[in-house]
Amino acid sequence: MTTAHDTQAAEKVPAEALDPADRLRLERAFTVPRARFLAGIPVALILLAWSFWGAEFNFAKLGEGSVNMGEFLARLLPPDFSKFGTIVALLVETLQMAIVGTVLGAVFSLLVAFTAASNIAPRWLYYPARWLMNIIRSVPDLVFALMFVSAVGLGPFAGILAMTLGSLGSIGKIFAEAMESVDRGPVTAMEAVGASKRQVIQYGIVPQAAPLLVSYTLLLFEGNVRGATILGLVGAGGIGLELTTAMRMYDYGHLSAIIICIIVLVTVIDQGSALIRRKIT
Repeated sequence: MTTAHDTQAAEKVPAEALDPADRLRLERAFTVPRARFLAGIPVALILLAWSFWGAEFNFAKLGEGSVNMGEFLARLLPPDFSKFGTIVALLVETLQMAIVGTVLGAVFSLLVAFTAASNIAPRWLYYPARWLMNIIRSVPDLVFALMFVSAVGLGPFAGILAMTLGSLGSIGKIFAEAMESVDRGPVTAMEAVGASKRQVIQYGIVPQAAPLLVSYTLLLFEGNVRGATILGLVGAGGIGLELTTAMRMYDYGHLSAIIICIIVLVTVIDQGSALIRRKIT
């Protein structure tokens, strides 16, 4: 999108003085969409309609079920905070799991990202690393949690291991793409003066990608806090097990209190992460 600043700059600089890439960018803002883009619109609409039909999405059924939804929400009132101490203790455990899982996941993801970035890793290492991340990303975290529960037993340790392994597939790919998107100018300059590969990565790539890496790590932490509540469903620690027990026992007041506390925790973390991201970007 062309901003007012770009337009003013273009007016002040003679056309012959513009860089060819800048001129193309400014001209592209006024071009008519290509024919293949217009032809893709009906294809996208057909694909969307096919997906709605295959997934049996039904607005009428949703309207009919809204009454049952209202009845369920009514059962959640009023919330019962008689077990508030237990809820807080489990939320603290969930937060601890997310912190450890995020730190371990970010560290291992960064190491894997160095092997999965096309501007860093050789081809023989790049493709296997990408395939490995694709395989990990395709497996749900609950499957990893079940695997580690069977290996190390019930408890938060299994959940931490599941979050760490799951992070390699998701955040590792994002870390690699952040490194691939850095400005090539400083990297080319360092290579021209004979800098080693380590120096190029340490001083040319990582400093440029650092703000994105920190931002994505904060997003990973937010996701791990929410994910830890789910991993507890299979006994991998956190508040998920208490949540499942309340649902099975039809203890709706206790269930409501748990949900409220989870919402408060996630909101606080989200606001804190947003503040940190604004400071570093």
